[in-house]
Amino acid sequence: MIGRWLLRIGRILLILLVLIGAGGAFWFYRASRQPFPLTQGEIPLPGLRAPVTVIRDRWGVPHIYASNLHDLFMAQGFVHAQDRFWQMEFWRHIGTGRLSEMLGATTLNQDRFIRTLGWPRAAQRDLEALGSEERGILEAYAAGVNAYLEQNRDRLPLEFTLFRLFGRRWEIEPWRPLHTVAWAKVMAWDLGGNWEDELLNARIVQRIGPERLAEIVLPYPADRPVIVPTAVVETPFPEETARALLDLGRDLRRMALGSAPDRGSNNWVVAGWRSITGKPILANDPHLDIQMPSIWYEVALHCEPVAPECPIRVAGASFPGVPGVIIGHNDRIAWGVTNLGPDVQDLYMERANPENPLQVEFQGKWEPVRVITEEIRVAGQAEPVRLTVRLTRHGPVINDVVEALTRTQTLYAFRWTALEPSGIVRALLRLNRARNWEEFHEALRDWDVPGQNFVYADVDGHIGYQATGRVPIRAKGNGLVPAPGWSGEYEWIGYVPYEAMPRRLDPPEGFIVTANNAVVDPSYPYFLAAVWDYGDRAQRITDLLQAKDRLSIDDVAAIQNDTFSLAAQAITPYVLNLSFEDPTVRRAQEILQAWDFRTAPDQAGPAIFETFLKHLLHETWVDELGEEILKDLLTGGSHNRYWARWALAQPELPWWDDLRTPQRETRDDIVRRAFERAVAELRARLGEDPRAWIWGKVHTASFTHGTLGQSGIGPIEAIFNRGPYPAPGTSGAVNNVGFNIQKGFAVRSLPSLRFIASTASWSDSRFIHTTGQSGLPYHPHYDDFIPMWLKGEYHPMLWSREEVERNVEGILRLQP
Repeated sequence: MIGRWLLRIGRILLILLVLIGAGGAFWFYRASRQPFPLTQGEIPLPGLRAPVTVIRDRWGVPHIYASNLHDLFMAQGFVHAQDRFWQMEFWRHIGTGRLSEMLGATTLNQDRFIRTLGWPRAAQRDLEALGSEERGILEAYAAGVNAYLEQNRDRLPLEFTLFRLFGRRWEIEPWRPLHTVAWAKVMAWDLGGNWEDELLNARIVQRIGPERLAEIVLPYPADRPVIVPTAVVETPFPEETARALLDLGRDLRRMALGSAPDRGSNNWVVAGWRSITGKPILANDPHLDIQMPSIWYEVALHCEPVAPECPIRVAGASFPGVPGVIIGHNDRIAWGVTNLGPDVQDLYMERANPENPLQVEFQGKWEPVRVITEEIRVAGQAEPVRLTVRLTRHGPVINDVVEALTRTQTLYAFRWTALEPSGIVRALLRLNRARNWEEFHEALRDWDVPGQNFVYADVDGHIGYQATGRVPIRAKGNGLVPAPGWSGEYEWIGYVPYEAMPRRLDPPEGFIVTANNAVVDPSYPYFLAAVWDYGDRAQRITDLLQAKDRLSIDDVAAIQNDTFSLAAQAITPYVLNLSFEDPTVRRAQEILQAWDFRTAPDQAGPAIFETFLKHLLHETWVDELGEEILKDLLTGGSHNRYWARWALAQPELPWWDDLRTPQRETRDDIVRRAFERAVAELRARLGEDPRAWIWGKVHTASFTHGTLGQSGIGPIEAIFNRGPYPAPGTSGAVNNVGFNIQKGFAVRSLPSLRFIASTASWSDSRFIHTTGQSGLPYHPHYDDFIPMWLKGEYHPMLWSREEVERNVEGILRLQP
């Protein structure tokens, strides 16, 4: 996306530093450390209504104490900007489709796609629908960011210095509430779509037909946990549009913003009668793309004193650029989230009037297409790029921003719930102040996109679960394929009522587990999604929770870091039952025989198994699906693992025969071939001795900066990136550290934070995210969380002011 330009800037910078020698080193030292935030003393912050105290603890976590809501959120904006302003600047350009202002024409296609879909237009509508209190909080937060900018325009983060040094200048405009709301659209996009799967299914149908697709996209296993087991799963899928999927899949997939195959999350909550503490324990670890700095920023917000006009006392994970806490606890309740994954996106085929291209057919009549013009400013170009956007009743027409669609007369409109009015900002702010189950349930009524699984615990001993999201009810079909928009038969006729969304309170088993597994069983009256995670993580967590009568916080932490692979336990015996002549292959088989199925970085078993699984799936699928489809289907996620288990249990399955050969292969033939090829790959890559094929040599975590960290120049990348590090876990383990096996085993997604809340004593709660609190290279808190995260360690979530002051790193007093 931005690689060519970054390569150029990296080379120039490297040459410059060599030429100017010691002087350049001094300049660089000063430029890299000048942006470090002031965390001690006293500074004025115009706009505050009263003094605010910010105490940073020894892990770099700010604890903000204010006497009113305006000042509390203004201070949060200021602190976010102190530590993460480059990240915030980059994110707001993504959310508003304006990356090309920073990075030039290399990101123009991404901007055109985002502006066509209308993320900033939708964010503006959301903003206009907010009440005065929510808008006031967003404005106070923005005032804090802008106060930072006013005080620090000559000492902004190093990225600004380097970009400007080589001619990349753009206006660093004031922060606006729109920038906060637009980030919600980015997260909704990352967590809320199934359109990629629809288009991959289309290509599979074209290749082998709809009947064989049903042998790849398998139903949720009957023996795996369901979150709310008294209801739900989907109604039967229609076939009427199965062959209407054309050849647009590959091009549309290119517009994705970097999704990883194992993106998901775990959360669970344990009742007090199953806890050693006597009160509920809640755990959460969201699985998101690996990045530098972390997507999360830990913060504590305290009204002092707590009063009806200032009721906030909350701690946990926030997004830089967004007020409040996304995952965490207040003084009464704790909550955690995982992605529900509802089907909330549909493509509609529109039939244009041959005599008037600005009309489309609907139920036998021509309707006008609304046309708007977007202007995209591009760095290095004097004139903006003008983009014409066509809007039908089903949403924006995407033909002009998808190459394959420019060649078809059929228009494709994109409908998505996030492009409709959303109340997620209101939901978040109400969630932070909820005091009990009823207020929690009511706050989440407005959490419409992205749909999430919330678990809940409170100090009174209650535990609960609430599904959220605006999920469309379709008049016909289940959104698996593009639908004809002209007929009116496939319209959204409403949304699943919030009161009908699955929820539980104080279940008799004493725990609730969600891990992107099926929310509901087939008796549920509404369609939520066609495909879920296949349940290995949910099953393993459930098994471990049931292994003890009462669980401690240490037990919960051990479960979060559990690396056991249920897939390996089920699949490995098929290799062990075979005999091999090659001595190296036999040694590899012996390692699997002794393996305990835990995916620790110092073991060889995981590397042998994962390489074998890759070859097994390739050898089974390639003859019928072809290499191009395999690039998207063979990713390493839960579907691949469950499919292999399902297929291996059926030795007569037609998939085992290799259509490229004259003989008929058996299951054991393919297993043997796949294992021998896996050994050959590992031997070529890691040497002759299978004992040296340890997982941490190939399964590595590199925390890469989103822009300059991809320059291709070692010295530049060393400034911003960290790693690679040997990484624990694997796809489908509770410690779900995923990868795309088409590109090796390097980590692509991971538990982006780990959070454990103790309702018996908030001070016993624990937290860690992946990198560190600071986004400033060379700052002590830029990368200090990485070793802890890798080892499965946490830091305590300090709660009382006395605890915070005992662990103080700096006290900053903000004055009006």
